[in-house]
Amino acid sequence: MRTLAFALPMTIAAAACQVLDPKPGALSVAAAAIADPNPITTTAKPPASRVDPVTDKVNGVDIKDDYRWLEGDNADPKNMGKINDEVGKWTDAQNAYTREVLDSLPGRKALEERLKPLMEVGSISAPQMKATRYFYSKREGTQNQANVFVRDGYKGEPKLLLDPSTIDASGLTTIAWYEPTDDGKLLAYGTYRAGDENSTLHVMEVDTGKVLPLAISGKVSSISWLPDSSGFVYRNLSDVKNPYSGQVMYHAMGTEPSADKQIVRQFTPDENKALATTYGPDGGLSQDGRWLVLSYATDTRNNDLWVADFKTWQQTGKLEKRTVAMGKPASFGGDVVGDLMFMQTTYQADNGRVVLVDLTKPEEANWKTIIPERKDAVIQGVSVAKDVIAVNYLKNASSTIELFDLSGKSKGSLKLPGIGSAGLATDQKRSEAYLTFNSYNYPASIFRVDLANPSAEPELWERPAVPVDPRTVEVKQEWYSSKDGTKVSMFIIHKKGLELNGNNPTILYGYGGFKIALTPSFSAPLFSWFEDGGVYVVANLRGGGEYGDAWHDAGRLDRKQNVFDDFAAAAEYLIQRKYTSAKKLAVMGGSNGGLLTGVFVTQHPDLCKAAIVAVPLLDMIRYQNFLMAKYWVPEYGSAENAGQFDYILKYSPYQNIKKGTKYPAVLLTAGENDSRVHPLHARKMAAALQAATTSNPASEPVLLWVDREAGHGQGKPLNLRIRDAADTRIFLMWQLGMLKDAK
Repeated sequence: MRTLAFALPMTIAAAACQVLDPKPGALSVAAAAIADPNPITTTAKPPASRVDPVTDKVNGVDIKDDYRWLEGDNADPKNMGKINDEVGKWTDAQNAYTREVLDSLPGRKALEERLKPLMEVGSISAPQMKATRYFYSKREGTQNQANVFVRDGYKGEPKLLLDPSTIDASGLTTIAWYEPTDDGKLLAYGTYRAGDENSTLHVMEVDTGKVLPLAISGKVSSISWLPDSSGFVYRNLSDVKNPYSGQVMYHAMGTEPSADKQIVRQFTPDENKALATTYGPDGGLSQDGRWLVLSYATDTRNNDLWVADFKTWQQTGKLEKRTVAMGKPASFGGDVVGDLMFMQTTYQADNGRVVLVDLTKPEEANWKTIIPERKDAVIQGVSVAKDVIAVNYLKNASSTIELFDLSGKSKGSLKLPGIGSAGLATDQKRSEAYLTFNSYNYPASIFRVDLANPSAEPELWERPAVPVDPRTVEVKQEWYSSKDGTKVSMFIIHKKGLELNGNNPTILYGYGGFKIALTPSFSAPLFSWFEDGGVYVVANLRGGGEYGDAWHDAGRLDRKQNVFDDFAAAAEYLIQRKYTSAKKLAVMGGSNGGLLTGVFVTQHPDLCKAAIVAVPLLDMIRYQNFLMAKYWVPEYGSAENAGQFDYILKYSPYQNIKKGTKYPAVLLTAGENDSRVHPLHARKMAAALQAATTSNPASEPVLLWVDREAGHGQGKPLNLRIRDAADTRIFLMWQLGMLKDAK
């Protein structure tokens, strides 16, 4: 099942953790010694922004835009990634201003050096099991990007297959995905550069390391090999400049990509206006290669589902689709074993259920529920192993994994190290599986488990070393009341024994959208934040996926204000409970979470001292006109719709900036190569806030950083992440009064 949101919030949440902390040292300051933010100021002045008003009449209302020109040439989706000279010079001036401010702060250079050891903590993925081989990615501490390795046997000697630094010495090229054949002899993989996410497919011979003369471009994803390795099904864009041109294709090995056959494609607006601007089609093969499984996204979380006999299509070119589910407002997908699909669905089950579908007669009347919906937990994922169905549940925003036999009878829960986030890598032919687990106070670890014996102690397979002691912090889950009385949960993490004196520097992080759940995750750099008396808080806002479809529905479209109210109530709760104060509180979010913090700044400018607004949507009146943003109309609505215009206008941050308001200090970030969220949002918001705020720019500035070598954040190399981490961290330390003891 593909997540159709425009961000990877767990990635952003992890990045949010990573930007906070250096190793303990000269920048440390005891919580009891923190006074009101100190009067460190900068002499840098924000560059001037030309005001050139454009007025649109939208549903009978005049909407004035003083900075329309900052949309640049990117206003045309076909010019994605290009800006005109004036916008380029303006961006350079803003970047130079931001560099001057941040680089002049005491301890900035030392902070970056101290960040390195904590941000150089390595990472490793759970292995994909193919024949006797185990494929996985791993990044050693100082490497900019992760490499891909293979082992012969799970304890075998690692063999390096792919090293991005040999492809591109700049560190900007990323291995986006990889997929081995069933015999483990070939490996398909995708690469992109500078965060543009435009993956190009390549294939290599595993034994020799030889890369075959095959390259398929167009944002390739969803690779599915035939069992005999003779070809594969994949998804890409027929026109990479058109995000609404999705197609599912078949490539026969030994042929040219120009000969690839199209299986299905995205609707055009003339054919189906509503479905022409969703993510569109996706597809793959069952493990035995018999069934072609095809889906079509109907909105940001739901889809239609069909199957077809793949050999019939190969031989005749005729796609004889059999409908599994169509026209139902729910999500559908699952593993196919023989002629049976173990289907995970939210149809008539907001929290999910597992249905057995006979693909020779897949009509709903023949479905059989084998694992019913639970009211106390949400199904996050379902995978099939040998004689086992593994169901990953989310209960109170943390993971549990329950095992069932193929008839749906429970075999008990898998043993987990504690309360946290878990994932399970399985194979239909094996009871061997790999469990990934981490939490705020538990480093990311991968365990080998035997699903035939779930009570057995998991065997540690890999765990990168971390230079911190997880036992020094405590993790709490607390519940608070939102504006309308709804109970919302939050995770609160801080040093053990912290005095709740209302004076602790605190980061409040949130997302609240696209049915994405924020669950516990480990970050070594957070630990020096805790040692310095800092608090880190993650709020599980409505709009997310922590509590099922109903929780998501309560925070989208005309209910989106609930998300913002939940976040504001979280801030008020932290202040009331004396975790912090408004002068010691910073809010942080990225992508949809950047919209969240942008709204917070405009609706509650007196409730925090600083805000991080990363790769954000902010002009909600025009957002749908750029890049792939029409994907998200089912989540937000569109100002073009008279019935949705009013509620969007009420919260859209860019349109709700009020001149003469004392706004908190704000750091906005964007990526020039972002193919998801257009950098125009951050540009226009920065210009408007700089012009409107009455705060002193010498002490509470509005800063903008547009990364010319990045996109939405995916694939950013370590050296640039360290730079960004130091920027964000020094900004927060400055604003929360933590620099006065810097040497």
